[in-house]
Amino acid sequence: MNKITDDLKTAMLLFIAFSLLTGLIYPLLMTGIIQIAMPEPASGSLIVVNGSVVGSELIGQNFTSPGYFHGRPSAVNYAGNGSGASNFGPTSKKLMELVSQRISEVRAENNLSSNAAVPSELVLTSASGLDPHISVEGAMLQVPRVAVARGIPESEAKVLVYQHIEPAQFGIMGQERVNVLNLNLALDELNRGGH
Repeated sequence: MNKITDDLKTAMLLFIAFSLLTGLIYPLLMTGIIQIAMPEPASGSLIVVNGSVVGSELIGQNFTSPGYFHGRPSAVNYAGNGSGASNFGPTSKKLMELVSQRISEVRAENNLSSNAAVPSELVLTSASGLDPHISVEGAMLQVPRVAVARGIPESEAKVLVYQHIEPAQFGIMGQERVNVLNLNLALDELNRGGH
């Protein structure tokens, strides 16, 4: 009986010690290190305009106005607290219907022909449902619509796209991309007369 009590005490002490170590001390230590080493990303890469947070560089938003560039669709309605995908497989009838509908919508809102190619990221959700980026091709496809809605020359809208191209991650992973929120904020700045 004494052996069982001693083993139980040892087990409980180890449980408490490792709970404190892995559940409290380690997370606080890592949070502190990251806050010091990379304060902006650790705080969510928030974008502040005129003293108000307008979004995060890391989370997409639902832009629907013709005067803004539109990002990827989201299976979670861009909810940063519940990221996820639709989990439809490539042979899913529901996925095919959604993609066909989205292709038609992109073609209609951008005055494209019924057989015009549409970049995949404009009709497919990302694995997280939060991807804030589109391809350069996806942004350029939207330039004529945005330029007309904003009353600016297409050349100015194209320059903004080119100015907001981000390289592939670490220079080798993925492709060049455009952060939609940053691009749309630059559009707003352009319309306010800033350069």
